[in-house]
Amino acid sequence: MPTLLAVLAPLCLVQAVEYRSPAGVEYRAQRDTGAIARAESALVADPRNVDRIIALGVAQSGVRQYREAIATFTRGLKVAPNNALLYRWRGHRYLSTRQFDKAMDDLTRGARLDSTIYGNWYHLGVVRFARRDFAGAVAAFTTALPIAPDSAERSGATDWLWMSLSRAGRNADAQALLDRHPDTPPGANAYTQRLRLYRGEVSPDSVLTAADTSDIQVATLSYGIGNWYLVRGDTINARKWFERSVASGGWPAFGFIVSEVELRNR
Repeated sequence: MPTLLAVLAPLCLVQAVEYRSPAGVEYRAQRDTGAIARAESALVADPRNVDRIIALGVAQSGVRQYREAIATFTRGLKVAPNNALLYRWRGHRYLSTRQFDKAMDDLTRGARLDSTIYGNWYHLGVVRFARRDFAGAVAAFTTALPIAPDSAERSGATDWLWMSLSRAGRNADAQALLDRHPDTPPGANAYTQRLRLYRGEVSPDSVLTAADTSDIQVATLSYGIGNWYLVRGDTINARKWFERSVASGGWPAFGFIVSEVELRNR
């Protein structure tokens, strides 16, 4: 007969539920491999250090402990209530946990406090897109793109701006954006692959390759393909790809988040 300790030990290894989908699917955090413990130790030595508070929240986010990260960033805001980076990070994690109104509030406030922080504008654009405010998303990504910190983020901002313009019915502006190539040099990420589709350089069936195995990558690429079909009026193929995005299991991906929204509205 198993001992009580033997029964309870596996339960201690079960990670917390971070998000429960409308269909009742539970998505959990991953196990810490040491980064959180190190960040916590550093913070103990200097508990009011905002940089160390952010480092802990980022470490928690790295293993999908988003609700714990929200609590950490909230702790930081008690120390520094006007710190725009804390609003950027907490807003991002409210987005990850589908708390769109709270994400909107944080990111808007962060952008108001410091308009030079790329992450506030970029994530504000994603929230507006998820809320189907495509004109608002255009405004946010238009602001984000020129201040993107590297090639990967330029590709991401270009991609989301193209999608936002297309969904807002501004097809000529969307094409003009692609023709300007603001994502040059391209970033080596999923958004670069999606932009090649938008520019007609690859077919939709060749965007997702055998090398794309991570749940986040599959969710991201699948949404981009689905949206590409949608703006062309092909709702059947669009839905197929939105469903594939959700089936990936990559629940923190923005593509997964917006695929859920698309499927609820079809």
